[in-house]
Amino acid sequence: MSPALAEGPPADVLAALADPTRWEVLRLLGEAGEGTATTLAASLPVSRVAVTKHLGVLDRAGLVGARKVGREVRYRVDPRPLRDAGRRLDALAEAWDARLGRLKALAEAAEG
Repeated sequence: MSPALAEGPPADVLAALADPTRWEVLRLLGEAGEGTATTLAASLPVSRVAVTKHLGVLDRAGLVGARKVGREVRYRVDPRPLRDAGRRLDALAEAWDARLGRLKALAEAAEG
């Protein structure tokens, strides 16, 4: 088994990304570079309080980082968990491709 598969799924990252609003928050932050709950809420059909809760989930998953500037909390995307999840999903896809390739070879050998 590859090391990426042995680590298990990036559950927190995938769970955080499963929500369409959190996905949109992440997209908006990626485009803007950084933002506050207030600035993000202006572009979303949810309240600032809801955006704050979504940012908390993204923060716990490591997908955003926060820094306090005066009275504001500014958030910015941290791409490392996304890259890690991508690598792990790629490893999973490669393992399945290899298994399917072996199955295909067995089926073709049985036919011939």
